Amino acid sequence: MAITLNVVPLGTEIPSATRAVGFWSAVLATVFSLTYVLGQLAEWLGWLGSRGGPESTSTPLGIVVLLTPSLLLGSAFLVLVVSIHQVTPPARRIWSQSALAFATAYAVLISTVYFVQLTLVAPRLSSGRMADIEPFRFVPFDSFLYAVDILGYSFMSVATLFAAWVFRGQGLERVVRRFLIANGLLLPFLALQMYWHQLIWIASLWAVTFPGATWALALFFRRLHAATVETAPASSGVARSPGLLSVRAKLGGHGGGP
Repeated sequence: MAITLNVVPLGTEIPSATRAVGFWSAVLATVFSLTYVLGQLAEWLGWLGSRGGPESTSTPLGIVVLLTPSLLLGSAFLVLVVSIHQVTPPARRIWSQSALAFATAYAVLISTVYFVQLTLVAPRLSSGRMADIEPFRFVPFDSFLYAVDILGYSFMSVATLFAAWVFRGQGLERVVRRFLIANGLLLPFLALQMYWHQLIWIASLWAVTFPGATWALALFFRRLHAATVETAPASSGVARSPGLLSVRAKLGGHGGGP
């Protein structure tokens, strides 16, 4: 069986750096998101010193455990979307560039929130010096920075919706597309949490949809590497792809439309 890579245009050179950065940013995004998910479960169970549940304010330990991987995830996801844009044919770059715009907004917003929490709030909270920094507290459903945070993750959902339309083939590309769309469909459940707190339970499906999408993308870049290496001329210093997963490598499944 052959997989048809429908992302890279015929005859396009795919630099090894693009394939490597795409693969490793997807792997790191998966690792950071799963680390956060495990930390969030521990937080909701009260294992990190809070009262437990989604409405509890974190302790300094909880802030570090939850927000360190979250901060790193912002950069990993942004670089992953850049990598997707690099392997997208011109006819579909409206989708990848729109995804990149929203991924950039997401990364800026959540990085600001988490860096403030880790460098300002957590040290002051651990030493009991909370005077004058109450506006910077991250209080679920009831603070300025929580609103900024869910806006950031709403932008992530929009980014994954746009990115989904880059992947038009069958097999692995269909898996990538479906995970990206599923993550994007969480948008209203993220954006409206300030009004209806119970929406967080549906939004928690992010713990499946996002790592699923990034792991599928890691496999995509890994197989793209295999396809381009297999089809590269012996004398070429750069692997050539004869198709957008229109490359055929012995990886299983046939390419096709959306």
